[in-house]
Formats: sequence, structure tokens, C-alpha cells
Amino acid sequence: MPSLGVPELIVILLIIVVLFGVGRIGKIGGELGKGIRSFREGLKGDSEENPEAKDKDKEKEKETPKE
Repeated sequence: MPSLGVPELIVILLIIVVLFGVGRIGKIGGELGKGIRSFREGLKGDSEENPEAKDKDKEKEKETPKE
């Protein structure tokens, strides 16, 4: 399968701009960034707020026999 070069990427970008419009693409990008940021904060929050849960999970792993 041939790889995508610069001309192909420009054509794809132009098609996306025509379909969605410049303003809407900016909104989509901003919302995607906010979603990723909140997801990362949620992952950090779980490990920082509840370190006891991590210890309990480790204990459960030790107790369950591996097949």
C-alpha cells in the first residue's frame, strides 16, 4: 500500500474543510482536547485520591491463583 505524501494530505485537509467548515473544525479540536485533558486528569485523580484501592487490587492479584 503506498504511503500518503504531502499532496494527498493537502487534498484530504481541503475536503475536511469543505465538509465541516473552518469554525466547526476549531470547535471539534477544542472539544477533543478538553476531553483528552479531562480523561488524563481522571486517571491521575484515581491513583492520587485512592492509593488504598491500588493496594487492595494488588492483594487480590496475589490471592487469585493463576491458571
